[in-house]
Amino acid sequence: MSIRDRAALLLVDVQPDFMPGGALAVTDGDAILTPLAKLLAARRFSLAVATQDWHPAGHISFASRHPGRKPFDHISLYGHDQGLCPDHCIMGVPGAAIHPQLPGPLIDAIVRKGTQREVDSYSGFRNNWDATGRRAPTGLAGLLRERGITEVYVSGLARDVCVKWTALDAADLGFSTTVVWDLTRAVNPANDEPVRGELTSAGIKIAEFRDLI
Repeated sequence: MSIRDRAALLLVDVQPDFMPGGALAVTDGDAILTPLAKLLAARRFSLAVATQDWHPAGHISFASRHPGRKPFDHISLYGHDQGLCPDHCIMGVPGAAIHPQLPGPLIDAIVRKGTQREVDSYSGFRNNWDATGRRAPTGLAGLLRERGITEVYVSGLARDVCVKWTALDAADLGFSTTVVWDLTRAVNPANDEPVRGELTSAGIKIAEFRDLI
């Protein structure tokens, strides 16, 4: 397979805190590491960009911030549903790093998200809603457009949260979008069919690792 000149591989939140044993572990999340490293090494894409959850202490998504709440509770935040999590991916701690099994020199750029204390960010492209009702951009779309990217392939964690939101935003922003299904893992695999349906309804394609290598 030749290099896709106007295509980017997006690696969503491939960080130790989302791996087994991490603060907000996704079951079997580490199973994507070896194939992702192989895909990066194959250089099938003209650009590889990692998103990085990068929270300040006391982030609005942390259950510890909300007295009487516990991880995986839900609250209304700025008029929208907000899931609460254990403290995770705090700026500068090892669990927030891009996973060391990914070959860093082959990742062309890192876009950090969730950096504002009062606003969460599931998508790599846009924050969640803030107090004004706005979803501010992270800068990822601008980076891709400056590099002439028109097509994105989305991988990483977790399939039913940040991967889904990233893919839906990519399609909404005009990028031809594919989710590399077996290079993602879900928080709740019971969500797989609804997630797949939501993605395909938005015009997003589904691929597998074997289709790309």
